[in-house]
Amino acid sequence: MGLLSNRIDRKSLKPGDHIYSWRTAYVYAHHGIYIGDDKVLHFTRGRGQEVGTGTVLDFLLVSSGPARSLVPCTICSEREEGNGVVSSCLNCFLSGGILYRFEYAVSPALFLAKARGGTCTLAVSDSDEIVVHRAKYLLTNGFGCYNVFKNNCEDFAIYCKTGLLVVDQGTLGQSGQAVSIIGGPLAAVLSTPLRLVTTNVYGMAATAVGVYCASRYAADIGMRSDVLKVEAEDLATRLATGRLQVAESLAIVPALPVR
Repeated sequence: MGLLSNRIDRKSLKPGDHIYSWRTAYVYAHHGIYIGDDKVLHFTRGRGQEVGTGTVLDFLLVSSGPARSLVPCTICSEREEGNGVVSSCLNCFLSGGILYRFEYAVSPALFLAKARGGTCTLAVSDSDEIVVHRAKYLLTNGFGCYNVFKNNCEDFAIYCKTGLLVVDQGTLGQSGQAVSIIGGPLAAVLSTPLRLVTTNVYGMAATAVGVYCASRYAADIGMRSDVLKVEAEDLATRLATGRLQVAESLAIVPALPVR
């Protein structure tokens, strides 16, 4: 692995590695946890669909589940429709893409040098044994409802590696990709007022880049204060409680008067 790329060879894989592969001309990457024996555990929306935003993004991003073939794969397990965490062989997970390994405990300088989100984090990983245990537990018990911005494949892999969970379910999840998607337009908007004091294109561009980098750094799971260490065995209860609180809040919202 290096400054420009986290690409690795299959021979260097070990159980507990957080791996990913880019999809659709590097628009989006799919993430999972390698558990050994050529198997990867990963989280999808269901039926292999990686997105479900209800926007044009759904047409731009392809399915990130196991690659479909006329000849069924003899290694991959049957998909569990109820929870979205699935087991695939490495080939099906990659779907013809290149193998990359997500980096943990990187320095701030390296983190900012990798301008694309979803490749590394400042957070520290737990031991490989704990990581594999979490992934296997979630394969059986699920990881909640899929959400491309708040609870996606990268969120799953980061949780397995760190045990960290975002406390406020109304905010972005752990995913660096989601932060990058939102951070770009946000930087452009926040840098717009600079046009009132200067017409220097380079100055405006530098400001936008600075805002983008600052947003990525502050939102990284290793820097956030709205995260909590949660054991995998307690995750199902916390997710259920979160859904209950959301339902209760919706139930008590007063109806708007009819005009």
